Amino acid sequence: MSYTAHIDTFAADNLPPLQLQPDFVFELPELQFPERLNCAAQLLDRHVAEGRGERLCIQAAGVRWSYADLQDKANRIANVLTQQLGLVAGNRVLLCAPNNPMMVACWFGVIKAGGIAVAAMPLLRAKELSTIVDIAQVSHALCDEALRAEVLGAQQQCQTLKVVQFFNAKSGDGLQGLEALMDGASGQFETVDTAATDTCLLGFTSGTTGVPKATMHFHRDVMAVCACWPLHTLRANADDVFIGSPPMAFTFGLGGQVLFPMAIGASMALLEKAGPPQLADGIEQFGATVVFTAPTSYRVMAQQGERMRKTRLRKCVSAGEALTASTRALWKNATGIEIIDGIGSTEMLHIFISHREEEARPGATGKAVPGYQAKVVDDEGQEVPPGTVGKLAVQGPTGCRYLNDSRQTKYVSHGWNLTGDAYLMDADGYFVYQARTDDMIISAGYNIAAPEVEEALMAHAAVAECAVIGVADAERGQIVKAFVVLRAGHAGDEAMAKTLQDFVKSTVAPYKYPRAVQFVSLLPRTPTGKLQRFRLHQS
Repeated sequence: MSYTAHIDTFAADNLPPLQLQPDFVFELPELQFPERLNCAAQLLDRHVAEGRGERLCIQAAGVRWSYADLQDKANRIANVLTQQLGLVAGNRVLLCAPNNPMMVACWFGVIKAGGIAVAAMPLLRAKELSTIVDIAQVSHALCDEALRAEVLGAQQQCQTLKVVQFFNAKSGDGLQGLEALMDGASGQFETVDTAATDTCLLGFTSGTTGVPKATMHFHRDVMAVCACWPLHTLRANADDVFIGSPPMAFTFGLGGQVLFPMAIGASMALLEKAGPPQLADGIEQFGATVVFTAPTSYRVMAQQGERMRKTRLRKCVSAGEALTASTRALWKNATGIEIIDGIGSTEMLHIFISHREEEARPGATGKAVPGYQAKVVDDEGQEVPPGTVGKLAVQGPTGCRYLNDSRQTKYVSHGWNLTGDAYLMDADGYFVYQARTDDMIISAGYNIAAPEVEEALMAHAAVAECAVIGVADAERGQIVKAFVVLRAGHAGDEAMAKTLQDFVKSTVAPYKYPRAVQFVSLLPRTPTGKLQRFRLHQS
């Protein structure tokens, strides 16, 4: 049996069988990892050991921590976990908080102690948290005081969750929180000598299709995503300040706001609330140079283009949902900055198709990130010719490992990860997003990609947001239905519906126009900002 530091072997015991896992590819020199590896040692301890401990690491409201400050706090948390709270290597620890410094310190404390971090969205309720706790068999929880009621509610429903500690309690509450335990703990801790293939985090899918799945990621996976897209595509440097809107529980947020800056000795600015207004303020206040957010935020912040031009912002990353050509153009016209688009997934941990700014093409996501391979395949897994719509298949140093879940066989086929996205690859090797494979609308024999219709609708001045799905129709099999949020001053009546239908007919093939239009005040989204199409199907 290969070496493991885990005393609690739950993760290893619940890995998918090897024959159901994807093939992993480690062709780049920077992906040659040692057999023993702890990602916290590489991302945090290394900088202090090599003399960079005083460099700025974290900024937040009223907080400025150096790398040495973060290491001290993470070490104290690791000591509290192992010496006072009974954690052994391999235990799962629920982390639930907005993006704040203590959330980062707890994440590193868990990893340094050999535990497995299970981050949860701060908007989840007790019922949803209890599902995560049950699937991951979580034993410990470190959570923000603001979420006390929901976390304790989950604990009441879960037998495995024995230890819960809260942090960030307001002074005067009379609560003895995690910080009090940290005050009595040592700031020195020897990071556990984990195997590169020990699981260090469980990332839960955001639930856009139902019951969440726990994706299992090793220490080497964390370092692999730091060595691929950020190094070859983002090309940030140690003086950059990273900021963003996705929660740390979303791997897009964990990578973009914590892992990637720390891999290069840069700093992060954390926002507990990161809607477009707060994000714009944060970019200005903290001197942020690299931002990670979704297309929706870019559309809103573009209205403050002149303000953004006066900041230090120089790199803008979009993922989480399709970036339309109109949003890309709107942002560039407003700020002068070309958005770096990318597609990643919780299963793959982070971005695997993207482009550098100078290679951007309107409507295209980009090419396979160095370290990854991608192709478009048919239902039998055979690669299709350029220009043909099919299923996106990906291989690289990371890949899907669901924790004890039969859906593993749907995501992995013949050694490739099938992401659930419909793409085509053009003659130049650029991958162009079409739709989620389960969102492709087939109407009277025509394949209609929902994002294309959405793009057409978004070009109308009256439309603030929209989403398109296919609904059953006796005559055509399916018809296109649009859910539209109008800008202020426009009435959602039959005349407006007819106006939008005619507008779409005038800009894309007429058979793609929405035969049904429903006006709504807002669209259903996950805490990470992803559109929940399944809820539209239920409406």
